[in-house]
Amino acid sequence: MSPLRTPSFLQSFICFSVIVLALAGGIFVLGISLHALMFLCLIWAGANAYLLGYNYLQIRELMTNSLARAMPAIYIFILIGMVISSFMHSGTIATLMYYGLSWLSPSLFLAVGMILCAIMSVATGTSWGTVGTLGVVLIGIGSTMNIPLPLVAGMIVCGATFGDKMSPISDTTNLAAMSAGSTLFRHIYSMLFTTLPTFIITLVIFVVIGVSYKGQNLNLSEVALIQDALANTYSLTPIVTLLPLILLATLSIKKVPAEVTMSFSILLAVFIAIVYQGESFISVLNALWENKPESTGIENLDALLGRGGITSMSWTLLLALMAIALGGVLHGAGFLSSLLAGSIARVKRTASLVATTIVSGLVGNVAMGEAYISIILSCQLFKPKYEQQQLDSAILSRSVEEGSTMTTGLIPWTTAGAFYAATLEVDVLSYAPYAFFNYLNGIVAVTMAAFGVGLLKKSYSKPVKD
Repeated sequence: MSPLRTPSFLQSFICFSVIVLALAGGIFVLGISLHALMFLCLIWAGANAYLLGYNYLQIRELMTNSLARAMPAIYIFILIGMVISSFMHSGTIATLMYYGLSWLSPSLFLAVGMILCAIMSVATGTSWGTVGTLGVVLIGIGSTMNIPLPLVAGMIVCGATFGDKMSPISDTTNLAAMSAGSTLFRHIYSMLFTTLPTFIITLVIFVVIGVSYKGQNLNLSEVALIQDALANTYSLTPIVTLLPLILLATLSIKKVPAEVTMSFSILLAVFIAIVYQGESFISVLNALWENKPESTGIENLDALLGRGGITSMSWTLLLALMAIALGGVLHGAGFLSSLLAGSIARVKRTASLVATTIVSGLVGNVAMGEAYISIILSCQLFKPKYEQQQLDSAILSRSVEEGSTMTTGLIPWTTAGAFYAATLEVDVLSYAPYAFFNYLNGIVAVTMAAFGVGLLKKSYSKPVKD
């Protein structure tokens, strides 16, 4: 067996650059499936490792070891789909929508709308589903009140992105934690330090802006239409239907393992769906595997209520498995550490490291048009540097989300940007200036890092100073 060699910076740079170019060119120029591209990238990385002296069994071991470390997060991915579908059938999501829409008033339309979108996206774990349902309703209401649609769209994107980042059942939240090697709730806890202050700042901005629209008329016809559809489909008693969400939050606060927390919440939601909502035992259990659209008579609402099920997570889960295997080769064979030594090693200060990570996520979104790959590659690239500075892996996962998750909806050619623009019928570049939360979050994060606030050390001791 030939001795294993360490890759040079040039070989590492070429290896990594080809992967980025293949993903970007394959998606946007050739329209190739992302999973197929990941397979080709695995072959490319394996070939480069072979040139360093690794044989097939050693390369497979690098992939297997990486996947083994990610198994706890993979369990959570499977449970996420069941949480979403069970919450749909128990009426939990419907209750949040029904009563939340009653909070709207002209002067507080923007602020309340953002809160509603945040609650909806936290509960469902999807910014797309929130924009496609509640967002469409708020756009319609905003237009009748003569509020500029780019402003309304920006508000919707702010609220929807909050949940996509903070929800324990969001795929990007779990993907970032898994890729960085952090636990789910440790990752969410870390994000609270920067996300909540930014959310409050954004909320104040919308309250101030909303004062100028105090005298506008509020057309409640669209709101009433959705509320009637929900009331005709579900029994909406908050003290019953919100129990699964309350249980999920309570166990999470008590730091019960995520798998146990989600499992108990699923069982309670299934019980409520069968006993209180009157659904059949068989249909509810089948929905845990693959949920089906409801029949409320409103197409977008039906699609939202039909989300969830294990199958709904298959696209992201399979992509994550392939990406983690790729990361195992790139990291285990030394490509990432070699690349780090030649570029990122120059970053010394913690604030600079956080800023560089955030910018990397933004650049990854611009180059590849997809937050998933940007999250995974950024975590793999920066992880050794965060370990070197004795920073908790949750700081890495937080910074990566602030660069990738937060900016994906602000770029016209990303999947999220294209979806938001098409759904809300407002151009990305028109609403982006009003998506205050999305770009202020990164600024707040870097500022806090510069003052040593909210930085968790790997040893879980006191915050580290810049």
